[in-house]
Amino acid sequence: MPQQLIRKLEQFTRLSGADRRAIWDVASRKGRFLAAHQDIIREGDRSEHVNLILDGWACRYKTLENGRRQIISFFVPGDLCDPHVCVFREMDHSIGAITPVRLAEISRDQLLDLTEAHPRVTQALWWEMLVTAAVQREWTVNLGQRTGRERIGHLLCELFIRLRAVGLTEGDSCILPVTQVDLGDATGLSNVHVNRVLQELRADGLIVLKGRQLTIPDLGTLQALSLFNVNYLHLDREGRHLDANGPDAAHAGCPVPQ
Repeated sequence: MPQQLIRKLEQFTRLSGADRRAIWDVASRKGRFLAAHQDIIREGDRSEHVNLILDGWACRYKTLENGRRQIISFFVPGDLCDPHVCVFREMDHSIGAITPVRLAEISRDQLLDLTEAHPRVTQALWWEMLVTAAVQREWTVNLGQRTGRERIGHLLCELFIRLRAVGLTEGDSCILPVTQVDLGDATGLSNVHVNRVLQELRADGLIVLKGRQLTIPDLGTLQALSLFNVNYLHLDREGRHLDANGPDAAHAGCPVPQ
């Protein structure tokens, strides 16, 4: 169920009970399951709905004519895959499942009804889209300016903090189901280079990788080494004046339910 999306949106504003129920309702009407490595939607397809990741990992990617792939972003539980995509005539990229994925399909009309009836949800979704754009800017900097070691470290910091924000970490550990090939496709590095960087980070005690579990013993040290500044994830509750239970809620056009 969409508890991760609700938790993610509440990084921006505290939602009312009615807001949460409305999100729960639209995310519970139509579900879909995909096996690992299946495409959720392909470049050139027409999208009639927005996909919400409920369980599993996916990625946004582009493939060149010669088969080379660039991963543009990773999707984790709670992420909406392009909530604006219904505006476009066709997809200009593909979204594929990295692991088995369970998702909710939210139609254009359902999304419009949700945002029209729940202004706080609308504000939070705008925040979510702007954060997505900020992440893409940071990925551009990663590819253009950071070293291979910094790229990998930066990506691991980002994924850990995003998972922590939706309650999917345990202490200093999280599930990391991506392969070295996936990491290379996301950071523009060869598989050999990725492997060497991971071995260096392990040897320095900055990460522990056991199977699909990542542990970062000292997140601050890895952040410093990777030139990572968390500010682009905007997790500082800029929309707290919209809180359903806050002192200004009655003046935000969003009355607190009785």
